[in-house]
Amino acid sequence: MIEVHWQEQIEADVPAEDDWLGASEVTFLGGLRFAKRRADWRLGRWTAKRALAIWLGVPSHPEVLAKIEIRPAPSGAPEVFVANKPGPVTVSISHRGGRAACAVAPSDIEMGCDLEFIEPHTDAFISDYFTLQEQALVTEAPATDRPRLLALLWSAKESALKALHKGLRLDTRSVVVRPVEDSFGLNGWSPLQVHYTDGQVFHGWGQQADGIVRTLVAAPPPHPPIRLDDSGLRSGHGRPQRVEDWRLA
Repeated sequence: MIEVHWQEQIEADVPAEDDWLGASEVTFLGGLRFAKRRADWRLGRWTAKRALAIWLGVPSHPEVLAKIEIRPAPSGAPEVFVANKPGPVTVSISHRGGRAACAVAPSDIEMGCDLEFIEPHTDAFISDYFTLQEQALVTEAPATDRPRLLALLWSAKESALKALHKGLRLDTRSVVVRPVEDSFGLNGWSPLQVHYTDGQVFHGWGQQADGIVRTLVAAPPPHPPIRLDDSGLRSGHGRPQRVEDWRLA
């Protein structure tokens, strides 16, 4: 199983200046017309760069963060460049309601993460976006638990579609979420699986806290996500190359 790290930030954490952005990122930001889109994009990039700085073991100084760029691949998926070289890492970014998350793992894996608020949804939403199997799960659940379950199912779908590098260009019913019953995770994370119509299976984790559902899926299967903090907490697996090799310090 692979080791995945997790970082979250809120809008208040993001600096007012843009000196922590790389040149291509500043150009991209300048092309965003709407204030909310700009704010969400900056929050996502800040969260990812904070996570990557800890993961790489470098200081979160603006001049260092500016050398860590997250650029969109042709599919739209985020790709990391360190000092203009492809970084030794895979990331997935999600933001919702002024909060962003970034999952970080070694390169060459398929991974997606997502944040969702627990909130009510209409019957039309359920019938339009969920498979019959998933609709049956919701119907069988106690009424008080349905908003949480719907948030989990939707979030896991979003995570899987990101891992496939397709996003919502794919029909959400092409991926089927299956919570793993009678299994235990770690730090509040519970296991789940997502089955794609081509036979591919993603393994992952879901967590509920403070009205928010978090999900992560990956192939190969991941361990429960480990929170990153400023102490640089890591257990040693999949460590990146020495920071000197990337000429960031």
